[in-house]
Amino acid sequence: MGNWELIIIGAGAAGLAAGIYGARSGLNTLILEEKIAGGTMVDAPMIENYPGFQSINGRELAQKMVAHCRNVGVEIHELEKAVSLGLKSNKKIVKTGKTTYQAKAVIFASGTHHRELGVLGEKEFRGRGVSYCGVCDGPLFKNKRVLVVGGGNSAAITALYIAELASEVKLSHRRDVLRAEETLVKALKNKRNVEILWNTEVKEIEGAKVVEKASLFDNKTGETKELEVDGVFIQVGEAPNSQLAKKAGVNVDGKGYIIVDMRQHTSIAGVYAAGDVTNHLIKQVGTAVGQGITAALEAYGYIRQPYYYKG
Repeated sequence: MGNWELIIIGAGAAGLAAGIYGARSGLNTLILEEKIAGGTMVDAPMIENYPGFQSINGRELAQKMVAHCRNVGVEIHELEKAVSLGLKSNKKIVKTGKTTYQAKAVIFASGTHHRELGVLGEKEFRGRGVSYCGVCDGPLFKNKRVLVVGGGNSAAITALYIAELASEVKLSHRRDVLRAEETLVKALKNKRNVEILWNTEVKEIEGAKVVEKASLFDNKTGETKELEVDGVFIQVGEAPNSQLAKKAGVNVDGKGYIIVDMRQHTSIAGVYAAGDVTNHLIKQVGTAVGQGITAALEAYGYIRQPYYYKG
């Protein structure tokens, strides 16, 4: 059994920030990541709202954070998924597919996963024209016709990125106004090969071996039409990766997000959460970093009990 002072589950922005502050505080710190370190930052073609960088590729920012984390002494285990937890005692037990660890405190920074539309053809054509990651799959659609689905920042950024590659991009949104930042909305309107389809819902994705068309429903007129496309990029939000925490007894809200207070405490002593997996309203790299820092410093106080720590 590996003994650690602090174990962090997830190596996205929140987890990496927590790791940096945990190690710099002197805690023996381990990060467990079921995939590759970097989290959803890696999927972002560009980040233009993180202080200090007017514009930076998401993968590059993630790599900088990972390097910083390792340089201060954090051990990061990639491709190692936590599968069960014992959190109720002072000794926290974290089991993975490889071994069992013991820690004095645990931070959940497990992030989110892409929501699905839940329409016919979505699962069947995943990887054959249906994608959830513009950076990963955008280059496959050079000079082709693409439909992006969604109305937030992720959808707008994906549409802008793919517009540099595809011959034409349609952005369908079920409402008549986008939720995306005004800067992104203006950029979309200035792209000649981007068209926004307002009040439009995707009802079915069709094709033979690969995506060939999408069935669209206008929820204002009641009309249905078919749109010939080569790819569909779905960007309709995320769902929290909180199942493991919930199973271990951590309280979550009605949508599955881990409930935390302003100091990132969960319902179990010595257990914290940070980033997109929490019930914090704002889901941004900057807020995830701030929450990760707070969680790590609170974990330090819990473990080392400095004179100023109030519990």
